Amino acid sequence: MSLSAEKLDEINLLLQFPSDTIMAGLKIHSDAESNVQQAAKRLYEKGFTDSPDGGYLTDAGIEILNHIKLLNSALK
Repeated sequence: MSLSAEKLDEINLLLQFPSDTIMAGLKIHSDAESNVQQAAKRLYEKGFTDSPDGGYLTDAGIEILNHIKLLNSALK
């Protein structure tokens, strides 16, 4: 099993969210690269964020980000 470019874009975008507080989010601007805009939309559709242009992580988004960080740490 390998990760598609789309999944990697989603993971990389999730890693951009501030991890020290849930009171901060991201805003993906209309001039961002299209793969970033599409990743943000997919994360919203999956219920990981509260807005298709970034926004804040949902509870599910926080949980998946914690898993991603754990995996990233283990692979270093």
